[in-house]
Amino acid sequence: MSYYLHAAKFFLHNTTENGGYLEVASDGKFGEYLGEGQRPAGKIIDYTGKWIAPGLVDTHIHGLLNYDLMDNDWNEIQEMSIGLLKAGVTSWLPTTLTASFDQLNAVCKTIGEHYKEARGAKIQGIYFEGPYFTEKHKGAQNPKYFKDPDIREFRDWQGSAHGLLKKIAIAPERQGAADFTKAVVQTGTVVALGHSDATFEQAKRCVEAGATVFTHTFNGMSGLNHRALGMVGAALSMNLVDDELICDGHHVDPFAVRSLIENKTPEHIILITDCMRAGMMPCGDYVLGEFPVYVQNGMARMKAGNSLAGSILELKNAVKNVVDWNIATPEEAVLMASYVPARSSNIADVCGSILPNRDADFLVLNDDMSLSETYLNGESRYQAQAAD
Repeated sequence: MSYYLHAAKFFLHNTTENGGYLEVASDGKFGEYLGEGQRPAGKIIDYTGKWIAPGLVDTHIHGLLNYDLMDNDWNEIQEMSIGLLKAGVTSWLPTTLTASFDQLNAVCKTIGEHYKEARGAKIQGIYFEGPYFTEKHKGAQNPKYFKDPDIREFRDWQGSAHGLLKKIAIAPERQGAADFTKAVVQTGTVVALGHSDATFEQAKRCVEAGATVFTHTFNGMSGLNHRALGMVGAALSMNLVDDELICDGHHVDPFAVRSLIENKTPEHIILITDCMRAGMMPCGDYVLGEFPVYVQNGMARMKAGNSLAGSILELKNAVKNVVDWNIATPEEAVLMASYVPARSSNIADVCGSILPNRDADFLVLNDDMSLSETYLNGESRYQAQAAD
């Protein structure tokens, strides 16, 4: 049965409306929005004092609930998809780590064959973080698998994934990076740049070849100097590129977050988590890929070297953080975690916005930006009050 939502605020695709009614049709799709003075006939669910936002889209996430995509276990991936609803995420791109060709191919086959069976957050594609990186800014990636980009490998992986490989990150200084970028973007897959010590000129060459995303900006890349701009300088200054950003308060100082958002504008910032298997888990020892890590004080760190090893961030908290840090308005924060990530991964036609005839995947937020409830296809799937 169709119904209407009544709430204090609606974050629609192009406008943010105060009050009113949003239709959810019987087929689980969004219908029309009516202003406050246009009370409709029929069932109304009253969320007075609360805000309605599109479901969040996490386009860079490796693991959750002590599971990791590289375990290549569909049951675990299923549990991750369900757990993500607690983080306000209704669509996601399971993200790989650098690994062997065969390991990555096996992951592609598993997701390609099963992604439609996800019972929680919808799998809208796969993000390959690697293996075409360089060692200086390797982070938690395993350098033994690093190599130059190979379009034949990409095509094989894409075939195994049934076309679900939506984004791949590479280091611009690798041999053939620009030519690889040109070939990949012509297939409709996004090329991101990261884990790289590239010069500004090398990064620029890949951007001009079609790369459109910088991977977790500031982290895992050559820094900004006033005479050697590096990867950070390219992420700051290149037109029409989108910059991923981890806003957990550990990966990037909030004042650096502010400078990037002000420079690029929220329309080009992608809030991500880069969450690893310890997300939603207690402090302790874990594994990321083939490396032992420990989680303490809200951070995941490598046991060898103590560098950051992904995050344990939930996307709902990244949204709340940028508002609490007085860096973004609620409207901008929602945009950076829903529409922008979807558009940047070429999946904005299926998620990231409240639009008529789009799947009714949405959040009910409290006015402090905390999550109250998550809906999927018009059905309430997570209620914070009942679970907390």
